[in-house]
Amino acid sequence: MTFGEQPAYLRVASDLRRKIVNGALPPHTRLPSQARIREEYGVSDTVALEARKVLMAEGLVEGRSGSGTYVRERPVPRRIARSGYRTATGANPFRQEQAAEGTRGTWESSSEQVDASAAIAARLGIAAGERVMRTRYVFRDAGEAMMLSTSWEPLAVTGRTPVMLPEEGPLGGCGVVERMSAIDVVVDNVAEEVGARPGLAEELLALGGVPGHVVMVIQRTYYASGRAVETADVVVPADRYRIAYHLPVR
Repeated sequence: MTFGEQPAYLRVASDLRRKIVNGALPPHTRLPSQARIREEYGVSDTVALEARKVLMAEGLVEGRSGSGTYVRERPVPRRIARSGYRTATGANPFRQEQAAEGTRGTWESSSEQVDASAAIAARLGIAAGERVMRTRYVFRDAGEAMMLSTSWEPLAVTGRTPVMLPEEGPLGGCGVVERMSAIDVVVDNVAEEVGARPGLAEELLALGGVPGHVVMVIQRTYYASGRAVETADVVVPADRYRIAYHLPVR
């Protein structure tokens, strides 16, 4: 193989991918069999198998037990808005952001007190093992799970206050900024870092994804005078959604 030349299995996968994208192999069409790929491209069974594995890892095809490999329906990505926009109504930030996109979102949540892991403690600037309130969310759009979130708040900040439980009490569901303000903690900065990784099995099960699919992870932390008062991981399926930021120019 000369320098710069693709391995055979990638060249086969590239040609099959092109046929899927341009519609020559439309959704729900059976992918050519391993024998057909071997014959059409003049490659070995191993190359044909590896090419098919590439397409499966990319989420373009799926295997059906006892039937073969088929082209998957390709979803049209929808937007999830992220912004600092707030109204005077005290609406939940998720509801604000989705309303801006013309959708109606719902969510489920559960909270519990846990010991901060070393990684979460580092993000919050506290000692590992300190108690935090962990809240897990499943956000839905028209009943479909679209986003997961897990947040952690130091109980040294919120413990024994009316806002200790993020989704309960008089300010339940109003978001970090408004809840913290109620206990005289002024949030003045938020940092978000976006990355991507293969989804964990439990995440993909909740989101209706396929094993091996990639998810986007937004690592968000709210600060008050340099002190972290909440950190969260927001998980979004990368094949179905795009993260849209609306940032004010100051």
